[in-house]
Amino acid sequence: MHAMAEQGRRTDFSDLLRERRTELGVSLRDMAERCIDPQRSGEQAKFGWLSKVERGESVDPPKEERLRALAAGYQIPLAVLQAAATRQFFGYDPAGDASVVWSGDRTTRLIVARAEEMNEKDRQELAEIAEVMARRRAQRNSPGQGNSDD
Repeated sequence: MHAMAEQGRRTDFSDLLRERRTELGVSLRDMAERCIDPQRSGEQAKFGWLSKVERGESVDPPKEERLRALAAGYQIPLAVLQAAATRQFFGYDPAGDASVVWSGDRTTRLIVARAEEMNEKDRQELAEIAEVMARRRAQRNSPGQGNSDD
């Protein structure tokens, strides 16, 4: 998401929230009720703030507690929200930082973010699944091979 607002301001965070809420088929009011920090703070993302964010209006950058609340409500990994917020509110793009693993594809970013939340055994299982998928793709693309999925 590399959208820009009329004045050249980035809207990565706003776009992410608006598009995800649309995917989930949830009203903005219902989303506000879902966005509660699951940790101690109990921070809730209020309807008015969410409405302004989704419309690309000026708001204060969200603090960690609010980002956790958004992660819970929108069902987006915290790391993905943090990256989008960083781009929109602070003008820093992790994609341009060689020390950060990045992808322009949101699905890939979600996989990486979820993998970071997993324990070692789960990450190993995910790696094995990826290897099986890669072998299947290679078999399908090999000359003289059928379209077998094993």
